[in-house]
Amino acid sequence: MMVYELAKFLHVTGVVMLMGNITVTAIWKFFADRDGRPAVLAFAQKLVTYTDWSMTVWGVVLTMAGGYFMAFRGGFALGSGWLLWSQILFVVAGLIWLLKIVPIQIRQARLARAFSGDDVGEAYRALSRAWLGWGLVSTVPLVAATWLMVAKPG
Repeated sequence: MMVYELAKFLHVTGVVMLMGNITVTAIWKFFADRDGRPAVLAFAQKLVTYTDWSMTVWGVVLTMAGGYFMAFRGGFALGSGWLLWSQILFVVAGLIWLLKIVPIQIRQARLARAFSGDDVGEAYRALSRAWLGWGLVSTVPLVAATWLMVAKPG
């Protein structure tokens, strides 16, 4: 049964990496945006990209690999109840991230590389507001999926 525990460890580690990174990134990016200095914003934008690749992507990989391996090893039915809804919510959050948040981050990174002077411009600020809004929206299904995985309701 040690293989199941290893899969569970990888799954939980992935969830911690994913949820921790999206939470911490939103907080420090929010404060960097409030600071408003181009150098601070450019650095923060670069870190958003770095942490997405080093924490978010790997958190997703570990969450999925560990979760599916646990389901396979433990004989869980993937297509019913809490497990089905957890997967649906995970996919919804992923689609929001891929279709809304990542394109915003790409546009912001391009703008940040071209900052000059003391003002980052309204386009960057509008994208920051959209990034934060979509980030909050994408967090709701992840929190719900996490609750379902812990509670495993009826």
